[in-house]
Amino acid sequence: MVIWLWVIVVDAGVMEKRERIGYPSDVSDEEWAFVAPYLALCREDSEQRDYPLRAVFNGLRYIVRTGGQWRFMPNDLPPWTVVYQQTQRWIRARCFEV
Repeated sequence: MVIWLWVIVVDAGVMEKRERIGYPSDVSDEEWAFVAPYLALCREDSEQRDYPLRAVFNGLRYIVRTGGQWRFMPNDLPPWTVVYQQTQRWIRARCFEV
């Protein structure tokens, strides 16, 4: 499963679009269909949402699966601050409790 996002690369003053290939930690379509209703604290098309919820969740999964640090999140995922803040909202809403 691959999610396609466009990344703009600036090299010698020339802007180029590259496709995001994805990581092994990215959520599959099947997994997303299962977890999305539990994670949607507001509507997917809310005006305050700058990044797709699935991309934010993929950012969280990247950190959890790799053991990486928030500030070392790859540039083709949402900014670490966005992923961190949304993760804190999910934790406060008890989205991950069984």
